[in-house]
Amino acid sequence: MPDLTLAPFLAHIAHCHNTSLPGDRVPFHCEGALIGWIAPRFAASLQALPDSPLHRGEEGFEISAGSQLERLGRIMAEAGLYRSHNELFDVFTPDGTVLGQIDRGALPPLGLAARGVHLNGLVTKADGVHVWMGHRSLTKRLDPGKLDHLVAGGVCAGLTPREALAKEAEEEASIPLSVIQAAREASILHYTMERPEGLRRDALHCYDLDLPADFQPEPSDGEVSFFELVPLEEAFIRVRDSQQVKFNVNLVLIDLFIRKDLFSATQAATLRAALNEAP
Repeated sequence: MPDLTLAPFLAHIAHCHNTSLPGDRVPFHCEGALIGWIAPRFAASLQALPDSPLHRGEEGFEISAGSQLERLGRIMAEAGLYRSHNELFDVFTPDGTVLGQIDRGALPPLGLAARGVHLNGLVTKADGVHVWMGHRSLTKRLDPGKLDHLVAGGVCAGLTPREALAKEAEEEASIPLSVIQAAREASILHYTMERPEGLRRDALHCYDLDLPADFQPEPSDGEVSFFELVPLEEAFIRVRDSQQVKFNVNLVLIDLFIRKDLFSATQAATLRAALNEAP
């Protein structure tokens, strides 16, 4: 009989694992490597792009050189297929080779893989472990007002995940490099998710950072309205009983709850299997 107490947590995980590949998507190749999957709802618009380096062939969509990806992204934005982030991300082959760069907003319509970083900012007090949570600005285009991590963001072109973590920490929470260097690599979580903007194929590089009780993060780039220090058990309840938390932040917090022994061994094994479900 299934453990009903896990149902809310499994629902959050299933929400981020809401699709399988390829489904009805068309493969997207660059320099002979499979780099993306394009849904039918984008295919016709992509084929109609003027002066585009993207072509539809027998094997699906293709672009001859990674150096043409950035131009493709500009053409897509000009055609209204997405709103530019003015932020380039690396485009990878399945083995991790960087082929080129493209605007972050073009990743979902093309079904390209992306990387992100998430930091669990932890404070241990006499009454137990607490975790810092950010309240996302109401002007954010994605999940405004939702609860987020102390630090979270995408890995921009040319950066390693740890370099991206340091960049986001300074920009989002005014955390200096001398502090963020102590962050520990905790896990890498993957999910494949169909959303209104397209296909999200994300790898989340998760870190833990122990912080002193008097630490106070300060929002600095407008992406976070304010930060709140929450007992870990309260964060557990918010994930379990509400939809307050940003969709992928739920995954990182569930991973943290497992590592902090908030589930039984049997429950943890069930959740870990769901988190590690092959995309």
